[in-house]
Amino acid sequence: MTITLEQLNATSQAEFTALLDGTYEHSPWVAEAAWAQRPFISLAALKLALVQAVRDAGEPAQLKLIRAHPELAGKAMLSKTLTAESTNEQGKAGLTDCTPEELATIQRLNADYNAKFGFPFILAVRGPRGTGLSKAEIIATFARRLDHHPDYERAEALRNIHRIAEIRLADKFGEAPELGNLVWDWAERLATNSDPGYAERGELTVTYLTDAHRACAQRLAHWMRADCGFDEVEIDAVGNVVGVYHGTDRGAKRLLTGSHYDTVRNGGKYDGRLGIFVPMACVRELHRAGRRLPFGLEVVGFAEEEGQRYKAVFLGSGALTGHFDPAWLEQKDADGISMRQAMEHAGLCVADIPKLQRDPARYLGFVEVHIEQGPVLNELDLPLGIVTSINGNARFLGEIVGMASHAGTTPMDRRRDAACAAAELALFVETRAGAVPDLVATMGMLEVPSGSINVVPGRCKFSLDIRATTNEVRDACIADVRAELARICEQRGLHFKLEETVRAAAAPSDPAWMRRWECAVQALGLPLFHMPSGAGHDAMKLHERMPQAMLFQRGLNAGISHNPLESITNHDTELCVRAFQNLLDNLATETP
Repeated sequence: MTITLEQLNATSQAEFTALLDGTYEHSPWVAEAAWAQRPFISLAALKLALVQAVRDAGEPAQLKLIRAHPELAGKAMLSKTLTAESTNEQGKAGLTDCTPEELATIQRLNADYNAKFGFPFILAVRGPRGTGLSKAEIIATFARRLDHHPDYERAEALRNIHRIAEIRLADKFGEAPELGNLVWDWAERLATNSDPGYAERGELTVTYLTDAHRACAQRLAHWMRADCGFDEVEIDAVGNVVGVYHGTDRGAKRLLTGSHYDTVRNGGKYDGRLGIFVPMACVRELHRAGRRLPFGLEVVGFAEEEGQRYKAVFLGSGALTGHFDPAWLEQKDADGISMRQAMEHAGLCVADIPKLQRDPARYLGFVEVHIEQGPVLNELDLPLGIVTSINGNARFLGEIVGMASHAGTTPMDRRRDAACAAAELALFVETRAGAVPDLVATMGMLEVPSGSINVVPGRCKFSLDIRATTNEVRDACIADVRAELARICEQRGLHFKLEETVRAAAAPSDPAWMRRWECAVQALGLPLFHMPSGAGHDAMKLHERMPQAMLFQRGLNAGISHNPLESITNHDTELCVRAFQNLLDNLATETP
């Protein structure tokens, strides 16, 4: 029997609990506690009420909930005493059809996990798409999570329980996240293109103007034309994929949106690409309904944001803001291929790059959807967050020079150890950034050129990345780090070089566009959560020419990004697309 919200909102506590039976394994108390939050305006609001009931219950009740779940491929499955819901889930994942070797591996992992944590391993085996994880994926996740801290793993078990409940609720309500599935499938198909050397290992790497990069551009352009119904589609002079869906008046202003389709090396499938696919899904729905908005919608798949092949970054969005530096064309990659040569090989017209600059007067603003790339939304069990500001950042490459000497014969008080100086600086950077809210600083690369086990390091190269919500906080940290580096080197008898390579100003979200995102999210029955972005985005560049605001979607696996473990769920993505649709609908009522 399919449940409706209207039916659920009208029930007694006992009826409510009975209708939601099985949502949380052998734990009717979760539904009992959530009943008082009626009426629910959406299924998303119901899910959050159930999550909050578990959160409010405290640790003993949470542990009882975790322990109410069966082991994967455990005794209950073998004895056929699983609940109907668990039987269905484990069956979809193929756990009811394990080889003897697979079964032995899973049972060993079950024993190791229980011994370490004191509760069974919980995994939403129907996966982020809802169709079932493979046995290999399950075993790999099992092994990886054995290394977690107990507190983290308890929280991860609860997050997976909530995901299990989300899928079960969707089954009960007969609701399929069709738009979320669409975006998910696009991301999977686009990820089949990867650079040589990575593709063979099953890794995703798409760097600027490689064969894989150009294949991605062609596929995006095809989907925009054939699947979504954009009126105009082109690949421009820097490789951006640009789709335009006209409004009722072709001369009306446009809303600009999009994100990048290049990736870091061995990265994930959703960083950047989510922000292309979500508005594409919205245009597809508008086209299928034969509907036009009073404004145009321009969706851009930016060709480059990550800075992986050349030193220059934001090539795609920089071209739209008029900040493409012609000197970049002479930069060479690791193989000695200049950017100009790569562009000419890709059939791009370098002479047309200046023509790509957009006139802000023709646009309403810029919005971007992106995965959070951090743990905050994941830890709060919230699917969406509204970005208040994109942190300003500065990057440096540094080198400390001392004196290489024999490790056995040089007394400790006579050493000029460059690596120890870098280590001392790294500890200062950690302490300095940790003392200020919304300030982060990282020395991500440390290198001792020609280092040896029996040589005191005479040189040490390092990187420095400093980010903050305001330029003032960032710059104060930079000044303090410079001063500390000078002090350390003077004290140790060393000298140094510190070269600034990147500087980007903080980009606070436009208040009016933030309010539009707030209205769009609230209409889904979700609470509002505001947060800064520590990562850089194309919105930072567009901010220089027009008002901008961003929406974040939660990521799985503690929100990890720039990593193959980067992941999202189809249900969260459905909400993200719906929020974008709400934003468009609300904007349509504002626009004359």
